[in-house]
Amino acid sequence: MPTDVTGRHDETLERRVRLAARAIGRHGLAHAYGHCSARIDERSFLVCAPVPMGLMPVGARGTVVSLDGPLPDGVLGEVRVHREIYRRRPDVGGIVRSMPPRIMSLSALGRTPKPRHGFGSYFHPGIALWDSPLLIRDDKQALELAELLGAERGVVMRGNGLVTAGGSLEEAVVLNWYAEDAARIELDVLASGLEARAPLVTADEAKVRATWSGRILERMWAYLTDGDPEA
Repeated sequence: MPTDVTGRHDETLERRVRLAARAIGRHGLAHAYGHCSARIDERSFLVCAPVPMGLMPVGARGTVVSLDGPLPDGVLGEVRVHREIYRRRPDVGGIVRSMPPRIMSLSALGRTPKPRHGFGSYFHPGIALWDSPLLIRDDKQALELAELLGAERGVVMRGNGLVTAGGSLEEAVVLNWYAEDAARIELDVLASGLEARAPLVTADEAKVRATWSGRILERMWAYLTDGDPEA
C-alpha cells in the first residue's frame, strides 16, 4: 500500500482495483455502469478506469482523485460519492458502486434487504434507501448520500443500484456480493407470501455472525477473483 500523502501509489494498488472491477462484472453485480476505488492515503484515492468493470483491460490505469478538490477530467460524475464517503469515513479503504439486479428489483419496490441470513447480518439492522432514481451528479447530492450511509456498510439507491464501503477494497467487493445475496433471499421471502412469519437476525446474533474471522473475507475474495488473468 502507498506510504505517503502525495497521491503516489504502486502497481499493486492498480492491480487490486482492476481485480475488484472485473470481479464485480464477472459475477453480475454491474453491467456497463459502475465503478470501484481504493484509498491511497488521507488525502486521495484511486478510482478504476471509466470502462465497464467486467471489461477492465489488463494493465488499465485508474485515476488518482484528491479529497480536497474537484474531480479530475475524465472521471465519472458519480465518483464524487466516493470522495464524500472517504472524507467522512477514515475507516473506509474501498468503495464499490454497482447495479446488482436483485437489489435493483427490490429497490423499485421501495425496499432493501432485511437481515434474514448470515450474509444479511453484515448490514444489520438493514440497508438504508436513497429514495431517488436520479443519478448523483452534484456535490450536494453526493454529500447527502454519504451522510445517509453514515457509519454503515451499504446504501441502496432506488432503481439505481448499490454503494458498499469496506475497510478495504476487497471487503467492499465482498459486501457487494453479500448485499445482492440478501436481496435474493428477501425477494424469495416476499414471493412465498410468508414474510410475516419469517424471522430476522437479531442484533445479538448479528454481532456474532457478521465476522471476518476464519478467513471469511479471504475465501470469498478468492472465489470472486478465481480465473482472473491478474489473480
